[in-house]
Amino acid sequence: MFAEVPGGTDAALEDVEMQLLLEGIYGHYGFDFRQYAPSSLKRQLRKRVQAEKLESLSGLQEKVLHDPACMERLLRVLSVNVTAMFRDPGFYAAFRAMVVPLLRTYPVIRIWIAGCSTGEEAYSVAIVLEEEGLYERTRIYATDINEVVLERARTGALALKDMPAYTDNYLRAGGTRELSSYFAEAGGKLRISPSLSENILFAQHNLVSDGPFNEFNAILCRNVLIYFGRTLQERVHELFYNSLNSFGVLALGQKESLRFTPHEARYQDLDARQKLYRRTA
Repeated sequence: MFAEVPGGTDAALEDVEMQLLLEGIYGHYGFDFRQYAPSSLKRQLRKRVQAEKLESLSGLQEKVLHDPACMERLLRVLSVNVTAMFRDPGFYAAFRAMVVPLLRTYPVIRIWIAGCSTGEEAYSVAIVLEEEGLYERTRIYATDINEVVLERARTGALALKDMPAYTDNYLRAGGTRELSSYFAEAGGKLRISPSLSENILFAQHNLVSDGPFNEFNAILCRNVLIYFGRTLQERVHELFYNSLNSFGVLALGQKESLRFTPHEARYQDLDARQKLYRRTA
């Protein structure tokens, strides 16, 4: 007997349904979720089945393939969008102390923020570089698979209610000014200063299927790889390695690591606790 799962469908059949759904999405839309961590992926798909008032993953497949709006809703769920200004303040303090001195040695600085979501991380890095006198010669490429969150990121808008928490993060991250000085209030929201957004390019990029598009002095991909399976993680690490210059810096999330990846020996720890690594080979 197969183990039962919610809805009365056996687990083996649900696995087949999920495989067919992911193959359909890849074939029709070009988004490849086939090597995402299966347990997390299945939970998200089940939630979407309920939200769409459907009976099964097969029903979700039919609706997704015939209704682009349904696909957009699913994409919002499958692409991770949890973010905040100066999230994990210790990381930004380490970035300021360990990475900024390295960036000073370059006449032109290129930084890639992969999985940028609604842009808070990109704007946080821009503020650090502005305070360190480097932003003027920096270009930040902020990418995500989800065009909807990218559109929001381009507006540079934040909710007023979030500012106290963001200010606390900023101060603990080593901020040297008033965080509010980087924003202007308009229509009940805060909008990032145009001078801080002018060197940030937000663009769609799929870590699963797209290749390198520039050479970078630093790549930040934090709290994204934990949602990928091992094979896909290795593919993304290959992408990052080929996208960094010879002494470029890679930043990962707190629960992510270079251990057991194909290029582990080609990096050195800058700050192992904050998951900052420098390419050496």
